[in-house]
Amino acid sequence: MPSDPRVSSDRRAVPQSPLSYRERIAAIQDIHTGCEVFRDAGGPVTSVQIAPPWMLPPFVIVTSPRGARDVLSATFPTVDRDFPFMTEQQHLNGGSLLNFAHADWVGRRRILQPVFTRPQIGRLSETMFAIAEECVQGWGNRGAVDLDRDSRRITMRVLGRSIMAFEPDHDTDALVEPMRRISAYIAARGRAPVKLPRWVPTPARRHAVAFNKLAHELAAEILHACRTDPERDAPLVRAMLAATDPDTGRPLSDEDICHELVIFLASGLETTATTLAYALWALGRAPDIQDRVAAEVRAVDAAALTSDPRGCLPYTMCVLQEALRLGGPTPAIMRVARTDMEVDGHQVTSGSQLVVGVYALHRDPQLWEDPLTFDPDRFTPENSRDRDRWQFLPFGGGPRSCIGEHFALTAAALELAAVLRNVDIISQTADFPVTAPLTIVPDGPIPAKIRQRV
Repeated sequence: MPSDPRVSSDRRAVPQSPLSYRERIAAIQDIHTGCEVFRDAGGPVTSVQIAPPWMLPPFVIVTSPRGARDVLSATFPTVDRDFPFMTEQQHLNGGSLLNFAHADWVGRRRILQPVFTRPQIGRLSETMFAIAEECVQGWGNRGAVDLDRDSRRITMRVLGRSIMAFEPDHDTDALVEPMRRISAYIAARGRAPVKLPRWVPTPARRHAVAFNKLAHELAAEILHACRTDPERDAPLVRAMLAATDPDTGRPLSDEDICHELVIFLASGLETTATTLAYALWALGRAPDIQDRVAAEVRAVDAAALTSDPRGCLPYTMCVLQEALRLGGPTPAIMRVARTDMEVDGHQVTSGSQLVVGVYALHRDPQLWEDPLTFDPDRFTPENSRDRDRWQFLPFGGGPRSCIGEHFALTAAALELAAVLRNVDIISQTADFPVTAPLTIVPDGPIPAKIRQRV
């Protein structure tokens, strides 16, 4: 392949990781903390080989803002998104905006972009807040909650009812373990230099296929309900039913729509719920910060809150940004170099798997003062003014940044406001354990006590 013309003549070769083979394998398995390990051992751009190049191309681990900019702002044909995790997900779940390579992604992005505009999300805010507050009021005098489980229950109802006219079963817990096992299956295949053929019915494969079938049946039911009831208020489904390919004029097939619904439910649920759970856990350990957020959300009437939640809750948004920094759902972002290219002054060869370590960037002591301390004031306008845009990447960056960023932040703000308008949170653990099969999620219950606000 030709070299990227932006590659400078004084570029340096990417240094090889000095870690032992066993250490490299261990770090790749836990990619969120693994990127920190690679950074500390080999610097902000380091090459990691775990198999012969003909079997598995090298990983290039990137943990500097400049490197993140170089990777994420690069466009096709310099880079593409068809790295192994995404191709494995596409084979299992079907093609979608999340996992398409560039050629298919362009048209699908144009089709779905109108669903996630600010005016469209603004029309949903009142419904989202009412659903979230109804869920919190349902806690009654329980006295205790699991922030992981209950954040998921709130988020599932907000997502399902506000944009799909879908009423989730009360037991959303039954969805979580299968979803996380599927993520682990996809991640394991994406990392493996040698894979069994997909037709081999391993236990993990059988489980993944069975749950994927159930998820697509649910999506088909949602789609059928919208087709048979023209009055059903389901903005996401309606937009996809009305959408046409900008080049061919063809509509999305039912199969295409179901693929998108499955991915949106899975990714939207885990990412927004994890952010909410982390924010509540952190506030439950910092009563002074929690009181400040509670005062802000209670000082705004419901009409103003739902008309512009992000605008009228500036400190609450700082809390969510800090929750995304420390407990956000994105461990890393990957691309595949399709030409030779330059990353933070280093020459990266075509075919390399580029890994931008978001978790590592967000916790780097060279970039953040006292990085492990929860401090929402980092994100006030005056404290953010001189920050490098590429050191904070909860939704990625560049042309393939997350299409649902505004929706996710709006939903999380309304959910957090609904909780703190009604209850105090008292966290019961000193740690927030996480695991990262594909996205970062809580690794077990996050117990907290609640007390009704008066």
